[in-house]
Amino acid sequence: MASRLGVRLTDGRRPVGVGLSDLVGLAVRRNPRRAHLLVSAVQGKHVPTDPRLVYGSGLLLGELVRACLRGEEPSQPGSLLADALLGVPGRAAGLRDLLREPQTPVDAIVLGYAETATALGHSVADALGSAYYLHSTRRPVAGFAMYGGFEEEHSHATSHLLLPADSAALDRDVPMVLVDDELSTGRTVLNTIAALHAVRPRGQYVLAALVDLRGPADRARMDDLAARLGTRIDAVALAGGHVDLPEDILETGKALVADLSARATPPDEPAATFAVSRLRLEWPTGLPDGGRHGFLPEHRARLEKDLARMADALASGLGDGASRVLVLGFEELMYTPLRIAEALADALPGVDVRYSTTTRSPVLAVDDPGYAIRTRLAFQSHDDPADGPGERYAYNVSPPSDRNGFDRIAFVVDDIGDTSALAGGLLQRLRTLAPVQVAAVPARRAM
Repeated sequence: MASRLGVRLTDGRRPVGVGLSDLVGLAVRRNPRRAHLLVSAVQGKHVPTDPRLVYGSGLLLGELVRACLRGEEPSQPGSLLADALLGVPGRAAGLRDLLREPQTPVDAIVLGYAETATALGHSVADALGSAYYLHSTRRPVAGFAMYGGFEEEHSHATSHLLLPADSAALDRDVPMVLVDDELSTGRTVLNTIAALHAVRPRGQYVLAALVDLRGPADRARMDDLAARLGTRIDAVALAGGHVDLPEDILETGKALVADLSARATPPDEPAATFAVSRLRLEWPTGLPDGGRHGFLPEHRARLEKDLARMADALASGLGDGASRVLVLGFEELMYTPLRIAEALADALPGVDVRYSTTTRSPVLAVDDPGYAIRTRLAFQSHDDPADGPGERYAYNVSPPSDRNGFDRIAFVVDDIGDTSALAGGLLQRLRTLAPVQVAAVPARRAM
């Protein structure tokens, strides 16, 4: 990215002891509106990551939010986050354990952005202890009325919906926390605040992101909106800084994609395929599979009681000899597979358990050690999306012959996405790499 496109990361604020360049890498988007992609080292979206680091980082961001809302100094992770990013054994679990229980529960509404920040927002809500959580969605669901929608200006798929099961949960005058993986200009979250404030004014908003890339003009825009609405808007992030982009980045990015795509060689035909099996998780009756229609603190308490049981069931299905396991989630369904993967990592201390999810984001893969996206699996959508069928992706998923490959894969999907298109698409790709287990959870439906 630096040598071919002239893109560079510059560190800024380090409120938890790590910098921007510690938390993200760079890749090239296949997107005509935005050439670069920040690839998070702690999100578990594009890069398979220790799930305890993913959850611990989300809880740490939630601790910054909690401290902001209470006017306190946040708990500091010491060197836990920095060490976990370096792969020091035990440090990811230590970070999570330090932050697992909130010091003082705070009532708030937490809104996460689909698809990338659905689990991150959920983790922030967990850290607050008493928060109601909802994430935006690109999936219309019969029986759930739309509360609002907004546009993510740089995205490849811009329609977001808010579909709470109980709109009264959004109509309370408590602080609202808006969570995304990055704040680039802040326009998306400010547009959201303006739209929601027109429906239900409130006294305080907090913008929360893993990294904050905003410049002085962007921060001034936030302050102007707060003054215009007569409210307070704060922002917290694990690290700050900015991305240096040359003026011709869109043109050079498109040219680079075209060049490397033309020179790419098709993958070899697999010599063999592995088995695909199915696992009955026995998902708790009535428990939401995530925050698409709202998730309450009591839902989290119910999930916590069953995580170890579900992880044990998954561990039994993996069979003997597993050494490196990927728990793969499904687009917006990020929190449930994250928590199952986290519990699995605890249950199998001698196994390297990683977590990532499939995505709609088209990204250029380059097999180079200095590049964040090394491999790409492309397949067709399998949940009958409202905007029509399209290509979907799983990144950095490779066979055990690769140094960072996997000898077992568990795919966690909701039952709406568990279709014949899944069996003939993604599962066919995954089973050329390793044995695959499929665990389907029931998607929430209207009563």
